[in-house]
Amino acid sequence: MKPKKNANAIAMRKLEKEMKIKRMQRIMWITGACIVVLIILALVLRPSSNDSSDTNVASFSYESLPIIGKADAPVKIVEFGDYKCPSCQFFSQNFKPQLMKDFVDKGLVSFHYMNYLVIDPDKDSNTAALAAQSVFHQNNDEFWKYYHALYDNQKDESTIWATPEYLVELARQENIAIDYDKLAADIKDKTYQDEVNEHQEIGNKNNVSSTPSIFINGKLFVAKSGMNYDDLAKAINDEIALQNAGQEGK
Repeated sequence: MKPKKNANAIAMRKLEKEMKIKRMQRIMWITGACIVVLIILALVLRPSSNDSSDTNVASFSYESLPIIGKADAPVKIVEFGDYKCPSCQFFSQNFKPQLMKDFVDKGLVSFHYMNYLVIDPDKDSNTAALAAQSVFHQNNDEFWKYYHALYDNQKDESTIWATPEYLVELARQENIAIDYDKLAADIKDKTYQDEVNEHQEIGNKNNVSSTPSIFINGKLFVAKSGMNYDDLAKAINDEIALQNAGQEGK
């Protein structure tokens, strides 16, 4: 009987060993599968340039643009506008003064302007942009006076009104402190046509399709229910808070 017991014991140990090996293989297989799944999830869920908080952040050469406010303000706003656009006129008369009071005058925001021609890109819109760029290159501060003069004296969008003669005369009437002869020559010679074209290309590249379009630190502002000041102010305050948090974390 003793040999039989030994044989049974050996068989049991062999069976236990085989089962142990199978358990180890199963554990290794499950572990390997989990690792593969985790790698796949990491690849799928990892932040990318399209999913991060910097999604579609436009890059602007702010130093080459008209500016009002502190150049080192934590938040920089760029307006893409068309001097013949009625909505841009409304923005200049209603939103910009409030932006100045709430943000720019407090050193929180710098405001910049770029041309994006949508109403009459071959005539009035382009000619007005050429005139404004000429004023800017003569005097940045006078540019903003001319900016408001153009919008405040905007005519019906269905008419041709932004002629070279009118644009120079408007500068005279508004006492814009520049060389009027140079303004006239710049318009005639299209001195700053390349800049206007470049603004248009930058706008197209960054999904601008209408005016006014507003960028806050390079991010296109999209209002929830049409352009309204409350949504714009909230977006600016959110960006200010984000910049302040970033400074505190340094």
